Amino acid sequence: MISPTPRPGGMPSLRELASTGCLPDHQVMDQPTLDWIARHRPAGPGVRARLPHRPPPLVPDGSWFARTETAASIHGVRHGARVTVLVQLLAAGHGLTLDRGLVLAVAAACHDCRRLNDHDDPGHGRRAADWLTVHTASVEAALGRASTPEAITAVALHDIPHHAFTGEQARAYRQHQIAVDLLKAADALDRYRLPAARWWPDLSRLHLRVPAWAPVLAHDLVVGSEQAHLDGATDTQALEYALQAVLPE
Repeated sequence: MISPTPRPGGMPSLRELASTGCLPDHQVMDQPTLDWIARHRPAGPGVRARLPHRPPPLVPDGSWFARTETAASIHGVRHGARVTVLVQLLAAGHGLTLDRGLVLAVAAACHDCRRLNDHDDPGHGRRAADWLTVHTASVEAALGRASTPEAITAVALHDIPHHAFTGEQARAYRQHQIAVDLLKAADALDRYRLPAARWWPDLSRLHLRVPAWAPVLAHDLVVGSEQAHLDGATDTQALEYALQAVLPE
């Protein structure tokens, strides 16, 4: 096995670690990995989403995460915030009202908050749904909307492939199908943050239509927000900066 070439400071990049199968439990974006992501922008039309307003990024509080390391990782605060934007854009295209889209976005902000690591971590969706059920009032106070059974079901099922649903999960899915599939799609679109192209979005695996502009927009949100954060912006500032760049008012 070829050892990764250390970057300044002696630490290999996530991209190098992914190539050797040595990714750690908690993975934090670095400049060489982001440079590689930026160079591999997906092909697609330069079409922007047309909405009555630019969707706000709903930034989760770092204290909501099960571990401090996870909040700062590639499944942490900025990932959750980008998924809130993406799910609002997709929801508008699938006929959801503005308020229903915002409720789903609040749930999206919390969908990975109970992760213990940046690997598969089976069961983290159910744990996040249980946490959100208990903490609905504090999340509403922070983000402006209370969770609904539909949104909580989407969180609970977002990490489970459709073919792996139990009977009970399949019944819950049938009851709240559009919300589950919207969160799954938004979460998948943010996979451009991952350090290997084999983990990037595979739209053929989604159960609803994704607009042709969505992959390019999702990629640009990753690059813009992660670069801003590496340059010293806070999580909220990084998302605002990236959103202004891809969806200027």
